[in-house]
Amino acid sequence: MTMFLESGDLQAILLTIKLATIVTIILLMIGTPVAWWLARTRSCWKGPIGAVVALPLVLPPSVLGFYLLLAMGPYGPVGHLTRALGIGALPFTFWGLVLASVFYSLPFMVQPLQNAFEAVGDRPLEVAATLRSSPLDTFFTVVLPMALPGYLTASILTFAHTVGEFGVVLMIGGNIPGSTRVASVQIYDHVEALEYGQAHRLAAVMLIFSFLVLLAIYAWRPGARKG
Repeated sequence: MTMFLESGDLQAILLTIKLATIVTIILLMIGTPVAWWLARTRSCWKGPIGAVVALPLVLPPSVLGFYLLLAMGPYGPVGHLTRALGIGALPFTFWGLVLASVFYSLPFMVQPLQNAFEAVGDRPLEVAATLRSSPLDTFFTVVLPMALPGYLTASILTFAHTVGEFGVVLMIGGNIPGSTRVASVQIYDHVEALEYGQAHRLAAVMLIFSFLVLLAIYAWRPGARKG
């Protein structure tokens, strides 16, 4: 691998994997209660909140990145908070990338989980209630095992989507080696410098990774091995 890719490419890949892993873990914790609420609620807020969650699916990454940059900047609400906490400004830092990626990949975690929770239905919950199981026990002993395929799909999609980000990470993180230069930005740098050989090699790695992700999702789909 070290002969196939340059050290800068390997550094970008490792940073991308680190970013995608952290974002996936954070979204598992955030996405679960959001998806559960969307799957179970009858509130009039379900539609607006669902639309907000799904907004990154249709919003241009540069638009989302621009508004996140304003929010995290020195005069934005997030910027004021981070400065008050002594954290400093988040734009053009790794943790700024993490925060932006959490917003950008949110629907890829929430929507599969919401579908999985809705597929569980009411009957298992009613049976658990008759056995005097608490809501928390019911979730971990009944809902979670039944929704496990949804968790696998959501985690893989979130990880892969974060790996493939470009517009948002470029707006928020810029292009700092070892800090914010992820694989997609590294490919862009190679192309901009007319280094097509290096760009081909790194792009091939990303292409193979994307194919394996899709293969894993289709292999884990219910009924994929039937027939």
